[in-house]
Amino acid sequence: MSSTPVTWFEIGSDRPDEAQRFYADLFGWSFEEQGGPGNSYRQTAAGGDSGIGGAIRGTDAAADNYAIFYAQVTDVAEACRRAEAAGGTVLAKPVTAPSGLVHARLRDPSGNLLGVFTPPTGG
Repeated sequence: MSSTPVTWFEIGSDRPDEAQRFYADLFGWSFEEQGGPGNSYRQTAAGGDSGIGGAIRGTDAAADNYAIFYAQVTDVAEACRRAEAAGGTVLAKPVTAPSGLVHARLRDPSGNLLGVFTPPTGG
């Protein structure tokens, strides 16, 4: 059994209102805007007590749309090194958000996006 849980997802959409309506109608998910002007980031607690949470991020164009999952790791930089050793690519090197969350974006050898993150200390 793995000790690396998938705990977050993100859907990039150039039509975030439409995407939000779709997931609300399909699954009953509700969303709360967490971004600022021109930087839409709509979080959902879709997973409830037993699943994962996620968000819809506004993008500039349909070509920028994506779906990605994030695995929680203890060391983002080490996860990036291991991904490259396993044949993957680091698309966005580790970044630390003001909250203390550290994250990076990767691509697996077959072209799929994934992310890794470490939550802020104490969170």
